[in-house]
Amino acid sequence: MRIVVLAGGIGGARFLRGLLAAAPEAEITVIGNTGDDIHLFGLKVCPDLDTVMYTLGGGIHEEQGWGRADETFTVKEELAAYGVGPEWFGLGDRDFATHIVRTQMLAAGYPLSAVTEALCARWKPGVRLIPMSDDRVETHVLVETDGERKAIHFQEYWVRLRAAVPAHAVVPVGAEAAKPAPGVLEAIAAADVIVFPPSNPVVSIGTILAVPGVREAIAEAGVPVVGLSPIVGDAPVRGMADKVLAAVGVESTAAAVAAHYGSGLLDGWLVDTVDEGAVPQIEAAGIRCRAIPLLMTDLDATTRMAREALALAEEVRA
Repeated sequence: MRIVVLAGGIGGARFLRGLLAAAPEAEITVIGNTGDDIHLFGLKVCPDLDTVMYTLGGGIHEEQGWGRADETFTVKEELAAYGVGPEWFGLGDRDFATHIVRTQMLAAGYPLSAVTEALCARWKPGVRLIPMSDDRVETHVLVETDGERKAIHFQEYWVRLRAAVPAHAVVPVGAEAAKPAPGVLEAIAAADVIVFPPSNPVVSIGTILAVPGVREAIAEAGVPVVGLSPIVGDAPVRGMADKVLAAVGVESTAAAVAAHYGSGLLDGWLVDTVDEGAVPQIEAAGIRCRAIPLLMTDLDATTRMAREALALAEEVRA
C-alpha cells in the first residue's frame, strides 16, 4: 500500500508514528509544510520538516514535541550575551547543527528536497519525507498592534506573541509562484490512500494545498482522501488553530473544518466521539464520517486512530 500524508509539525509527526505502527509494510510518503520556515542567524530553519524527522528518527524532545532531546543552549546564551536576537526563538546547540548543514548544502546549490533527503539519511525516519516545494514560501499573519495593521512572520505570531492578538489574515507568501518539489505530484498520483492528519488546517495542510498543482492533483488522484479532525469539542487538540481558523472565516468545529476542505477534496473524515452529533451534518455534505477517540495519548491510541483512518479509506473505496 502506498500512502501519502500531508503533514505539519507536532500533530502530523505524532500521527505518523501511529501510522507506521498500523501499516508497517506500507510505503509512506510525507509531504511536509515549509511555510513555517524562517531564516535565523543566517541559517535556514525548517521547523515542520525537522519535527517529523526528529520524531520518527528518535531524536525529538518528547515533552515539548519539538526540538532535540538532551538539548543544551550554549550558543543561544552566547548570542544573547552579544545582544544578537531574536531571543524568542529557542534554537538549541544540537538543532543548530542541523540548520548549519542544511544552509551549507543550500548554498552549494542543492535544492531543499535533496537536502532533506540527505538529512533523513542520518535519522532514518521510515518514511520518504519531501518538502512541499523547493521554492521559498513563508506564511505571514496580518495583525494589529498599536493601532497599526502589519504582516509578521508566522513564527513571530505563534512563538513570540503566542497568538495572543487576533489574526486578520493568513497569507502563504510566495506560494502562488512556487512549484511542487520533485516527487510530490508523482507520489500523489501513485498513492492508494491520501491522509490529512490532525495538523493545522490553515497554516500546515492549508499551506501545502496552496502550492499550485497540489490540491488539483489530490482531487484528481481517484483514491480515498481521509482526514482526522484537529478540533475536538470545539477546541484545538493542541496549539492555537482556532486563532488562524477565525482569520479565514472558519469556525473551530470538526464539521466546519471538514467543510473548509470540502467534499471535492475530502472523502472521509474522522471526528472525536464528543463530536458524534456532527456526523450527520458532515455526511450530508457528501463526506463519509465516523466518530472515534482522537486524542493521541500514547502510541497505542495513535495507532488505533491510524487504523481507523485506513479502514475508513477502504469503506470509501468500496
